[in-house]
Amino acid sequence: MIGKRKVRPEDHSTSLAHLDDYLLQLQADNYSPRTIYNYERDLRVFDNFLRESKMDFSRLDKRGITYYKAYLASHDRETAGGEPGTVATLDARSVNRMLSALRSYLKFLVEMDFAFPLPPEAIKLTKATKKHSQIAELDALTALVESPSQLESNPAVALRNRAMLEVLLSTGMRISELCGLKRSQIDGSGRVFITGKGRKQRFVYLTERATHHLDEYLKTRTDNAPALFIPYSGRNVNDPRRRISTNYLQERIKRYRERLQINVPTSAHSLRHGFATYLAEGGANPAALQILLGHESLVTTTRYVHASDRYAEETQKRYHPRA
Repeated sequence: MIGKRKVRPEDHSTSLAHLDDYLLQLQADNYSPRTIYNYERDLRVFDNFLRESKMDFSRLDKRGITYYKAYLASHDRETAGGEPGTVATLDARSVNRMLSALRSYLKFLVEMDFAFPLPPEAIKLTKATKKHSQIAELDALTALVESPSQLESNPAVALRNRAMLEVLLSTGMRISELCGLKRSQIDGSGRVFITGKGRKQRFVYLTERATHHLDEYLKTRTDNAPALFIPYSGRNVNDPRRRISTNYLQERIKRYRERLQINVPTSAHSLRHGFATYLAEGGANPAALQILLGHESLVTTTRYVHASDRYAEETQKRYHPRA
């Protein structure tokens, strides 16, 4: 954060003269700290490109943007921290995210009457290939949620991880929202008031099943840490900063999926997709799903809900005029 954020080792002088002013504007516009960090990280990659290419930002043109797209697609680019070496190839969505960050920065320059090398609309996003969306069948997702009880040797870890997965599938919340939960947000009503992406606030609702497993987990807690889900190793057990990490949960889900031999790629986000998909298949109102998922636009919700292959097959058999 501007004024409060620590200087990280990877920070270096930048050719983007008004970068700090831009980040300050994002903060003033109430963007979340995570979003501001992501914009800064992506613009650092662009700054690395300018430095490596010996290109002056003030002379950036459409050809330079084409070179930047090629740079993003290469294995030899530097990371946001400036470390050279072989890095993973970015997919079209990641490339477009970085291009969008640059476009947003240019819009800021225009709005603030600062000098800008080319208009934001000159930056065209790359064409992303649409993949066939896949959601594991409900039975497979249920088995995944139940798997910590069988696959974890430590009973306390099994209870905690089972409770986390139950809450994810029960509420459709994001993994970041789950890991950010505090014990004080659980009051026994079944409703959980959370602040989600873009600092939008909403209620999500626990099923009786999720409430049961959450209660069983909380019975094992003897510490004073405020976080709802905490690691059992590392810092002092009462450390207020102590909370489970999103990376840990993603890694465990991957391990559970492999052990269960679920062949559909499945992550914490898949549980959110599954929540929306199977509610929609059951006849849930799209407007209600929009509220539950915390989407600003109903269009986002309709794009987000993907019918399972089995449901699509059943729909064709039921409604095809020549069936």
